[in-house]
Amino acid sequence: MSQLYFKQHILPAKDKLYRFAQSILKNAMEAEDVVQEVLVRIWQRRDTWHEVENMEALMMTMTKNLSLDRLRSKHNRTDQLPEYADWRDETAQPDQQMESNDMINTIRNAMQHLPEKHRMVMQLRDIEGLSYEEISQALNMPLSQVKINLFRARTHMREHLIKNQIA
Repeated sequence: MSQLYFKQHILPAKDKLYRFAQSILKNAMEAEDVVQEVLVRIWQRRDTWHEVENMEALMMTMTKNLSLDRLRSKHNRTDQLPEYADWRDETAQPDQQMESNDMINTIRNAMQHLPEKHRMVMQLRDIEGLSYEEISQALNMPLSQVKINLFRARTHMREHLIKNQIA
C-alpha cells in the first residue's frame, strides 16, 4: 500500500519540489540532491503518513528547510535564477525568440532582486500554483503574511517591468 501511495501522491510532486529548491539554491545539482533527500525522508516516515494533513505542504516545508540549510552551510549563492525552458516558444521567429529571451531575462533579474520571502511566496503561488493555505503551511508563515509578501513581490515586479518598459 505504501509503495502505491508513494507513486500516486508523492512522486508526482517531485518536479514542483525541484523547481522550488532550484529557486532557492540557484543550482540544479544541489536542487536535485535536496529533492532526493526529501523523498528519502518522506519514505522513511511512511509509518506516519496517516498523521499528515497535507503531504504536499510537508514536502514543500522540508524542501525549503533543506535548501536554506544548504545555503547557510555552503554559502554557495550565485546570481543565476532557474532556467524555465517551458517559457520559451521554440516555434517563434528568431526576432520573437530574442524579444522573449529579453523579457525572460528581465523577469529573472526582477525576481533576483526580491527579498527571499517575497521570492519564495511568488514562486509557490504564481509559478507552482499553490493555494495561500498551502504556502502558509509550507513556509510556516501566517496567511496574512503570505498575502502581504505576495502583494509586495508583485508590486516590485510590476514596477521593475514598467521601469524596463516590458509591462
